[in-house]
Amino acid sequence: MTNVLYKKNKDLNADILVRQDVNTNNSPLEYTQIKVLEMEEGATFEETLEAWEACVVAQLGKVSVYAGEDSFENIGRREHVFEKNGTDSVYINDHQAFKVKAETDARIVIAYAPSDNKLPNRLIPAEDVPAEHRGKYSNKRTAFTILGDDDDLANSLLVVEVYTDSGNWSSYPPHKHDQDNLPEESFLEEIYYHEMDPEQGFVFQRIYTDDRSLDELNAVEHQDCVIVPAGYHPVAVPDGYDSYYLNVMAGPTRSWNFYNEPDHEWILNRD
Repeated sequence: MTNVLYKKNKDLNADILVRQDVNTNNSPLEYTQIKVLEMEEGATFEETLEAWEACVVAQLGKVSVYAGEDSFENIGRREHVFEKNGTDSVYINDHQAFKVKAETDARIVIAYAPSDNKLPNRLIPAEDVPAEHRGKYSNKRTAFTILGDDDDLANSLLVVEVYTDSGNWSSYPPHKHDQDNLPEESFLEEIYYHEMDPEQGFVFQRIYTDDRSLDELNAVEHQDCVIVPAGYHPVAVPDGYDSYYLNVMAGPTRSWNFYNEPDHEWILNRD
């Protein structure tokens, strides 16, 4: 059985709490990694990238990001994640040092993907990330695409925030992107970072392949991560709770071409 569920880290570390650190050493992933850091006001986090690009999402509170000679100060738009509006992010190119300073108590998500082509460091303001309403019936959610395959802001990274209301399904009908078979399908590894409102809630996420060599159903709690090395990956949100997740995707080609499971594709064609 493949381990796809990463529980939130509950260990305190001075003024920074590392809620998640899913990487190529503790997972089967090759193309993407994620960190989730809770920072007290005044705390700083520093890192030097090698052949990886990164995207710092100011998920909660205000932070300043310093990368190379570039400064992006006092970014961040939310006091509560479930305000359900977009936020500011910073793209950071490979082979350089960067620093994040918490201007208030803050939470950041850092997404990573391989890179060997220098692109400019760049602020991605909330105004450039409009809400996109997807689905209908009990399959409704709102997405904010921070880095998509229709921009030229990154070499590999795709980053999306998704809100799914109580009683709805998300990443549904079941779809996958585990074959390097463009234009029909692209190979993209994926990480889901989940949050719930209220925090004691949970969602169900199933990860499964056509041959069922991978078939796991997980009760995912607040601040857990789920990795998708392959297969379909739908999410079900119980009544009474709202869901947020941040997706990180990357693969050999920066293209999101997915394949719906044929048995369930009929759901898209209802009147």
